[in-house]
Amino acid sequence: MLNIIICGAPGSGKGTQSQLIVDKYGLQHFSTGDLLRNEIATGSDFGKQIDAIISKGNLVPDDIMLHLIDKYIDNLPADCKGVIFDGYPRTVKQAEELERLLEKKGEKSVMIDLWVQEEELIARLLNRGKTSGRSDDNLETIKKRLEVFHTTTKPVCVYYHTLHKYHAVDGSGTVEEIFARIDAILKSCC
Repeated sequence: MLNIIICGAPGSGKGTQSQLIVDKYGLQHFSTGDLLRNEIATGSDFGKQIDAIISKGNLVPDDIMLHLIDKYIDNLPADCKGVIFDGYPRTVKQAEELERLLEKKGEKSVMIDLWVQEEELIARLLNRGKTSGRSDDNLETIKKRLEVFHTTTKPVCVYYHTLHKYHAVDGSGTVEEIFARIDAILKSCC
C-alpha cells in the first residue's frame, strides 16, 4: 500500500492536491478537517466540543484524533491501495502513533510538505472564507492557525525528515504545476 502524509500550512492546497493524488493512485482520502466538520455537523456533544476547539484556532487533542484515525483505518475496504492523510498527523506524538500503527500493519509511508509563502496563504484563506462560509477563515483565526502550525506541526516535518520519508514541494503556481512536482516525487520513491 501507498500511504502519503500530506503536510502544509492552512491554505497550502493540501485538499486540492490530495484529491488529485487520490484520483491518480486510487487511494482513500483521510481528511481530519472533513472528518471533524462531519462530526460537528451531527450536532452531537462530541461535535460541539470539537467545534469549540476549532473555532478558536486550536488543534483537537491527540486522544480525540487518535481515536478517530484508528476507527477510520479499521473501516478501510479490504482492497484499499493506500491512504493519503490530509491534516494528520499534526504533532510529533500523532506521527509516532501513526508510524507505529502503519508498521504494525506492515505498511510504509512518505511525507509530502507543500511550501507556500505566508502572504499567499493568508490571501488564499481570506478568499476561501468569502465563498465557503467557514468560521475559521477570518484574519484573526488564520494568524492563530498559522502560529499553531509553525510551533506544533512543523516539528512533524523534522520527525519525518529524520526517518528519511520527507519531501518538500513548492506549493505555489497552478494546481497542475504543483501536482506534477508531487507526482514526480511519488514516482521516484514509491
